[in-house]
Amino acid sequence: MPEKDIKVEVKLVEKQKKTLPELHQKLIERALEARELSYAPYSNFPVGAAVLLIDETVVIGNNQENAAYPSGLCAERTALFASRAQYPNQKVTALAVCVKESAKHVPFPCGGCLQVIAEVEQSQQAPITIFLIHNDRATVWEANSVKQLLPFAFGRNHLEA
Repeated sequence: MPEKDIKVEVKLVEKQKKTLPELHQKLIERALEARELSYAPYSNFPVGAAVLLIDETVVIGNNQENAAYPSGLCAERTALFASRAQYPNQKVTALAVCVKESAKHVPFPCGGCLQVIAEVEQSQQAPITIFLIHNDRATVWEANSVKQLLPFAFGRNHLEA
């Protein structure tokens, strides 16, 4: 079978928080607040997330660790699962994620979280704008869809025979 080259481009736009619409600035502030409520006694790496629904409701989440490590849950999934449980008919329009201020890298969601974001996008048939807040609180990286971060997401179409 011949080899095939597939080119993938990840596109993030660096922005200053103060240039974003007020609604997105407030979403970022809620993610920062959620981070402060994180339960991260083992990793000492608090993460906060906030989900914006189409009706402008904001649902927060943060990482919740457990001594039995696989039993914990990331901030992004905590926020997304809570939003889907409480507001099942509301589309998610945006997600903001922030990590502790001493972090040196952009706070990319883990593979599991990216997959959950992809599932939400697929089920609601609409993209989710993702804001990744850098540690200085002023710099924000924006992706217009999880497809920018996970171009080969697993979906329900992969389950078809």
